[in-house]
Amino acid sequence: MRRSLMKDVIQHERIQTTEAKARAVRGEIERIITIAKRGRVTGDAVRLVHARRLVISRLGDQALAKKVFDDIAPRYVNRAGGYTRMLKLEARRGDAAKQVLLELVEE
Repeated sequence: MRRSLMKDVIQHERIQTTEAKARAVRGEIERIITIAKRGRVTGDAVRLVHARRLVISRLGDQALAKKVFDDIAPRYVNRAGGYTRMLKLEARRGDAAKQVLLELVEE
């Protein structure tokens, strides 16, 4: 479940989910983006390959890893962290679960 939520956030750059699920996934998404940033910045081919393999192992999808390295990580080169934001929404009808919008910050 966590992996599929991470994939959805990276693919769509925003998802609506419960607050508990968003909190569980948020830190892992931030780590993935940080790994990609560090792999790109060093310029060392060996470190870049290692970073790619780490991201692929955590996401389980090469196409999404490519998106992280080519589209998402360059966006946050000058940002030291805080790549995601959680916006509170109305509680879900039926079970009144707290809903949030988990999205990547634009920069």
